[in-house]
Amino acid sequence: MNSKPSASDARIDWQDDGVACLVIEGEWLKHSRIERSERILTQLRDTPCSRLVVQTEGLTDWDSRLPSFLLHVIRECGKRDIPCDFQQIPAGAHDLLQLALAVPERAGARRSGKSPAFFHGFSRYVFGLVNDGRHLVVFIGELVLALATLLCGRARFRGVDLAIFIQDAGPGGFVIVSIISLLVGLILAFVGALQLAMFGAQIYIADLVALGTVREMGPLMTAIIMSGRTGAAYAAQLGTMTVNSEIDALRTMGISPMEFLVLPRTLALVLMMPLLTLYACLMGIVGGGLVSNLAFNITLIQYYNQIIKAVDLYDV
Repeated sequence: MNSKPSASDARIDWQDDGVACLVIEGEWLKHSRIERSERILTQLRDTPCSRLVVQTEGLTDWDSRLPSFLLHVIRECGKRDIPCDFQQIPAGAHDLLQLALAVPERAGARRSGKSPAFFHGFSRYVFGLVNDGRHLVVFIGELVLALATLLCGRARFRGVDLAIFIQDAGPGGFVIVSIISLLVGLILAFVGALQLAMFGAQIYIADLVALGTVREMGPLMTAIIMSGRTGAAYAAQLGTMTVNSEIDALRTMGISPMEFLVLPRTLALVLMMPLLTLYACLMGIVGGGLVSNLAFNITLIQYYNQIIKAVDLYDV
């Protein structure tokens, strides 16, 4: 008694009457390497035949690899008006093929393997930038109109919402602003001290920390923290309201989302950002003072006097 073949294979046996018998043997699994599977499609394209019969007596195991291959074969035969007989395949694969062939493939649904041309991709990128810029200009214009409405005393938003947003944007960010600014001041002092100590000019650590913090690092780190913390929270809140159709409900009731949602958040940021920036500069200077006093024996009075000489109102 002959045993079933263990090798995964597919071949076409040609009969005298022009009938092609597609013989499928072995295991047809996704991880298996199927011999001559691509050659079958090539033979069907190049060799004329009157009918195709699928035989699976030697098939031992299969998964989605088998119906996927048979679907390609059937579609290739359909292009050449070759009738297919796949009644002998396993019942599960037969049902999957019937389901796949029940609805024809929509024209243009298959993604092309060719990458888009350079100018096509570049033009899409440019038009995307232009579209984003247009949305930004529209948003700024609507915000300016909302501010004008506020100045006229006609803006509609709740004062309690403004108080909550001020609390969240201001005192709610003190901890993270304190930690980041203090560390920035410590780092500036250490980095500058390594170079200044070579010339015996450790006293100028105060100038370096004060000017670097007040002019650059304080406002920059505050802006990064606020955009990452408060800005992300605002985006999440407004995005959730959009998904839940709450913004559409406001428009239905005749309430401007720009006035009711965006304006109080913007006012809270405008009011709190300068205060947080000054606080961040102060914490950065404190961090530099700790390094100067503990590592280089510069008294706090000397450190303070040097800062007064280095920083004026123009720097702030």
